Amino acid sequence: MPNLHYDTLLVRREGLTRDLPPGDNEDLRWVTNSATLIFGDHDAVLVDTFTTIAQNEELIEWVKGHERRLTHIYLTHGHGDHVYGIGQILKAFPSARAIATSGTLAQSRIQAQDQYRDGFWGRLFPGQIPVPVLPEEFENDRLILEDHELQLIQTGHTDTEGTTVLWVPDIRLVVAGDVVYNETHMYMAETTEESRLEWIASLESVKTLDPLNVVAGHKFPGRTDDPVIIDESIQYVMDFSEAVLLSATALELYDIVLKHHPRRANPGSLWGAAKTIKSNPAA
Repeated sequence: MPNLHYDTLLVRREGLTRDLPPGDNEDLRWVTNSATLIFGDHDAVLVDTFTTIAQNEELIEWVKGHERRLTHIYLTHGHGDHVYGIGQILKAFPSARAIATSGTLAQSRIQAQDQYRDGFWGRLFPGQIPVPVLPEEFENDRLILEDHELQLIQTGHTDTEGTTVLWVPDIRLVVAGDVVYNETHMYMAETTEESRLEWIASLESVKTLDPLNVVAGHKFPGRTDDPVIIDESIQYVMDFSEAVLLSATALELYDIVLKHHPRRANPGSLWGAAKTIKSNPAA
């Protein structure tokens, strides 16, 4: 057995869309983010960070508890709830490097702008958002952890542009960021009919890796990392695209998808997407 392991920390926060229609899902109006530590005998790589200052302080203590030297923080994509903790983590682990692909770096730059950090995230989580720090661009597609190779796989436009997954072949682990979701409503607000087909193709490609475990960027607590979540994510994207065609209004789109997926966490993500898609005929 390879002397390589992984552990995942989940933190729960309020969803971003909070004006949901009345319904039976009030107990699901939250979302969890995941951060994953991949570690060997001495060293470790952290995948993704969290949204708020307090959440990232919790992440720092959790990483320290594994008693490994943190060499890298790898960012799967550029959304603020995955990259805003970079500065705090680097301060706690000054010998580590925060790295990302060029596509992720481009999206991180957007999220670091005042209109996002203060005008969007800061409005929803007042006084809680760290000062953004950008990762450095990593031009290689391989990262070495002790004697093990970690592969950076670009997945194109999934829930945003420039997304990736991290593949650890020695333990058949995919750390999927927001390419794959685990019993949580997928973020569709940045998608179009064309990009949703691209997302499905990316999911099919991840599936061909034949992973044993898949860690989603947003995971329902208590669920395992069973790779069945890849198929579940494919089905969700297909159901959403079909609902777009069958609906005339945001509420109709929301209701159709909820009938297929009534107990996923964070229905606010679906409601936000429904409002965005139905206000944009090209989507």
